[in-house]
Amino acid sequence: MSSSSLNLLDQAEALCPADTSGPEWRLRVELAACYRVFHLLGWTELIFNHITLRIPGETPAYLINPFGLNYGEVTAVNLVKVGHDGVPLQTTPYHVNRAGFIIHSAIHGARADAHCVMHTHTTAGMAVACKTNGLGHDDFYGAELFGEVAYHAFEGITVRADEGPRLIASLADKRVLILRNHGLLVCGTSVFNAFRWMWTLQRACEVQLAADTLKGANVPLADAVRLACAADAKAFEPRESLEKMLFDSVLRRCGLGAATLTGRT
Repeated sequence: MSSSSLNLLDQAEALCPADTSGPEWRLRVELAACYRVFHLLGWTELIFNHITLRIPGETPAYLINPFGLNYGEVTAVNLVKVGHDGVPLQTTPYHVNRAGFIIHSAIHGARADAHCVMHTHTTAGMAVACKTNGLGHDDFYGAELFGEVAYHAFEGITVRADEGPRLIASLADKRVLILRNHGLLVCGTSVFNAFRWMWTLQRACEVQLAADTLKGANVPLADAVRLACAADAKAFEPRESLEKMLFDSVLRRCGLGAATLTGRT
């Protein structure tokens, strides 16, 4: 386990600056690692889209990527701490895409369990978002998400705050929101939890995209099978360890050192 990236997170945590609390620094390290994981997996859209993380104990305070940087350039140090309006709470040399934070701030503000919110524009995700029937539940990954997916109608580029209540109404109590004609969104209780379900959602979209290009009809699953699959996926033990192991397996492939991940030496 000496080469484990969970040890990397511990090593990065030890580089905590004097002007940052320990709990906030740990969250910065985890979120910076998540941006690097997204970069490795290709879940990026140049400088656009966001993964945001709530800082517990401060109301409201969230971490977001500096606007203009590639995901592979995000570090624990340069993550920007913002309030619910997207305005930085600390002096920073970086810009914040306040318009891009509208979706995230609405969900963070309405859902106490939405500590981490991920939004992507992957090709497979956007393709499924453009289909009338949305995500199918007739494959291994799609079945795991049966009953967990909500939809929100496209209203144009999300730059208007008044769309927030409608987003929340669409999401309701679900963990996955497919933004019609737009992209994918997942909210979770932690970086690890949200990543697990974003990975599942992305795989489901990729499989659906591939299956629909082949000749012949897809094999449908019965709702009883879908329900059982979704229940088993949620009950998979050990849940938190599984989520961390999954994240860790990808983070190891990034080949990062603590100094690179944190932006500190």
